[in-house]
Amino acid sequence: MKILIKNAHIIDPLQGIDGIGDILVEEGKIKGIEQKSRRAEEQKKTPPQPPLDKGGIKRGVDSELRTIDATGLYVLPGLIDMHTHLREPGYEYKETIKTGTAAAVKGGFTTVCAMPNTNPVNDNSSVTDFIIRKAIQEGACAVYPIGAITKGQKGEELAEMGIMYAEGCVAFSDDGNPVMNSLIMRRALEYSRAFKVPIISHCEDTNLSEGGVMNEGLLSLTLGLKGIPSEAEEIMICRDLALAELTGGKLHIAHVSTEGSVRIIREAKKRGINITAETCPHYFSITENTVEGYNTNAKVNPPLRTQKDVDAIKQGLKDGTIDVIATDHAPHHRDEKLREFDHAPSGISGLETALGLSLNLVHEDVLTMRQLVEKMAVNPANILGLNKETLKVGSDADVVIVDVNKEYKVEAEGFISKGKNTPFEGLVLKGMPVITICKGKIYE
Repeated sequence: MKILIKNAHIIDPLQGIDGIGDILVEEGKIKGIEQKSRRAEEQKKTPPQPPLDKGGIKRGVDSELRTIDATGLYVLPGLIDMHTHLREPGYEYKETIKTGTAAAVKGGFTTVCAMPNTNPVNDNSSVTDFIIRKAIQEGACAVYPIGAITKGQKGEELAEMGIMYAEGCVAFSDDGNPVMNSLIMRRALEYSRAFKVPIISHCEDTNLSEGGVMNEGLLSLTLGLKGIPSEAEEIMICRDLALAELTGGKLHIAHVSTEGSVRIIREAKKRGINITAETCPHYFSITENTVEGYNTNAKVNPPLRTQKDVDAIKQGLKDGTIDVIATDHAPHHRDEKLREFDHAPSGISGLETALGLSLNLVHEDVLTMRQLVEKMAVNPANILGLNKETLKVGSDADVVIVDVNKEYKVEAEGFISKGKNTPFEGLVLKGMPVITICKGKIYE
């Protein structure tokens, strides 16, 4: 099937495209792309030409052609989430590869990277192979596995990183658990340099955070909940930066949440350390106040912070200190989140709200649309070494069509994900994906 997307506002940072044009998709690939302003200028200078080929859009009648009028809509490279918990194998009651990728497509994502905290943990090639095969069989979008740094994510012994890399892992992380042993983290970063893949660090000093369930401050004291200080994150970032500088390894800091973390990362980049960083929509959209009433849907790790931290995260995104917006999609069963705050698991079901929340940054003039595409597609692909960041001719037809002005209310019961755990219930968002195309297959 051929797909012709007409009159769209196309944004593709790698090709320098930011304007109205048409895109032709054929056999799951981008067949042609044309900017109307450029075509109009060429027509003024030259006589009419035959229909375009060799990457151009060939006009004419075709019974197998699906035409999409995207007037007033944006067309972007498919979004890439480099931090997703798909839960399978082992926790299928929370999420499966099938439901998780379906939720991803609904949210505008055409590629997701599966974190390793499954059961069994993805710390060997057998689990890696299972995830890849399952995604091919049931996935609505591309899935790339992220392997564990240590066996069982226990932080005691390195996992089979070389074998897992050969099997298809695109990064390594013990996400959910920090690697407290500095020597093991050093060795992991040395391997990352050899394999040219990132080590994604969950930065948390568990000696400082032990028993904590929300941000440490006046609110935690008022609610009678044990707090987690910002320093628990910042100290480990400093440790990992020192190890990255020592080894020359490729370090990526996950879910940045504090003002101090942004400052530390900014200074490290100025020193030339090989580091990238991500944050998540909840860290620039809401504060610790959302926890009031013991709202377990607002319990995440690292915890929601203060308005001062939110403002710093936005500035970090604006000035390039923070490279990526990732979802940290962490679905849980409803019953788990209905427990007492201390005992409820951390996590937000984020795939289906991420783009709407992130578009607020555009509406607030924190980011341009081009910069948002860089944070949610181009940079993740570059960090992970994926050829998925552009709409250039010959690329996979991974495309999202976005209505930036469409308003809608967040209703968790309508989520495709099994996880209905969101602190954004009832919030009206402006901007949503209306059509997602994965390798030429249309989801709407």
